[in-house]
Amino acid sequence: MLGVTAVPVSDQPPAAVLSDPASTPTHQAVAPAPRAPQPPSPMRSAPPSRRAVAPGPTPPPAPLQAQIGAVKLRDVPPDHRPAALAELRQKLADDPAVQRLQPPGTQIVFGEGTPTADIAFIGEGPGENEDRLARPFVGKAGQLLDKMITAMGLDRADVYLSNAVNFRPPGNRAPTPEETAACLPYLLEQLAIVRPKAVVLLGGSAARALLDTKTGITRLRGSWQSITRLDPPLPVMPTFHPAYLLRSYTVDNRKKVWADLQEVLAKVGIKPKG
Repeated sequence: MLGVTAVPVSDQPPAAVLSDPASTPTHQAVAPAPRAPQPPSPMRSAPPSRRAVAPGPTPPPAPLQAQIGAVKLRDVPPDHRPAALAELRQKLADDPAVQRLQPPGTQIVFGEGTPTADIAFIGEGPGENEDRLARPFVGKAGQLLDKMITAMGLDRADVYLSNAVNFRPPGNRAPTPEETAACLPYLLEQLAIVRPKAVVLLGGSAARALLDTKTGITRLRGSWQSITRLDPPLPVMPTFHPAYLLRSYTVDNRKKVWADLQEVLAKVGIKPKG
């Protein structure tokens, strides 16, 4: 510790005081008074060592679909909805992000059906027949969906049909997250214009697109969910895609889908059959 060094002072009197008085000089030396101890000088603390800190891992970017904001339901008069949907279709076709991802030679397959439908069916994306005719659900899976709608006591013209992706991916593969994110805003806008009372999500791709979930369709089906990207949210019932039923046309799977569709009918106020 840094400080002033005190002069040592003995506890005993000096030797001159203990000697014979006669020999004591007239001017006796007086021992200096002890100096008051000085407070220690504050020590300067050494600056903390600055070690180089390795940068942490860069956080992953938010999923493309998570970057899409909420869409408010639009109060479009029923007689104006066809024009609003036609305008939206043109915006989709002119979108540079969609044009960049759409394979050459494929067509835009937009939604169709009544713009005042109580029920909307949303699938994965167009197949070969849908791409050729530029209409949703016209292949074998679409034919089975028509039978399902008929069994509900409805006609194809009574509902609204669309897909999570509006063009056929190469090789008829499942849509990528980028393809889904490019088309998702237009799907949300379709639902915001039509304003169905319930939405049926057909298959895992449609469920992942609109619910932003990694849960598989087998666990999701049969329980009501909500499309929270719509304001206010719309109720949705996930179920198996008709294409899956064609591959696994078991009594158990058909019973599950029919139970899901009966739930939808009850939700919109239509008495289920059987």
